[in-house]
Amino acid sequence: MITLLEAFHWSQLLQPQFYIEHGGLWLIMFVVFAETGLFAGFFLPGDSLLFVAGIYCAPLAAEIFHSNNEWINLGVLFLFITTAGVLGNYIGYSFGKKVGPTMYDWKENLFFKKKYLLQAEEFYIKHGGSAIIIARFIPIVRTFAPIVAGIVQMDKRKFMFNNIVGCAAWVGSMLCAGYFLQSWILTHFNFDLKHHLEVIVLGIVLITTAPVIIKVITHKTSK
Repeated sequence: MITLLEAFHWSQLLQPQFYIEHGGLWLIMFVVFAETGLFAGFFLPGDSLLFVAGIYCAPLAAEIFHSNNEWINLGVLFLFITTAGVLGNYIGYSFGKKVGPTMYDWKENLFFKKKYLLQAEEFYIKHGGSAIIIARFIPIVRTFAPIVAGIVQMDKRKFMFNNIVGCAAWVGSMLCAGYFLQSWILTHFNFDLKHHLEVIVLGIVLITTAPVIIKVITHKTSK
């Protein structure tokens, strides 16, 4: 335990392999829950973590149910992680519904940035109920979108429908992308993505944050 603490650095929290190596499926579930349910979880690596989880599908699924069938393994991860994501979003929605309006008066700190809340609000106004689905694929926005939905008193049934659909689409697509890309590249090129996770993670971060970066740049240019 002392050795682990001594070797730990905060930058590891941005590395998907850290969660897989030190907590497995249960820690992945917590990260997904926290990123979509706790406003302080906006910095966690949701997309890249799910993608890498797909690459490590078999050993992660074996923590719950051992099987040599790839679809069963993917199904186990999908079911447990999706459940964590749906619950996380619901917690965020409930939090926003109860105390959300007061958040606009909160002082900013390391774990809370008002600008992210305002960005999520703008995103919700633009896309309506479907924002809950779309936001799943956009870092930072997915953390605050359910809170904003609660603040504006979005109908609970409508929210839960979009919550489940969005989470299932996000988790399923990321897990399958990681698993099948790893299998295809390994089979055809004998190239193991597990040995090049840093490059993979960097690529995912660039792809998922590109829309946000483009929006910020175009917004500043239009002023």
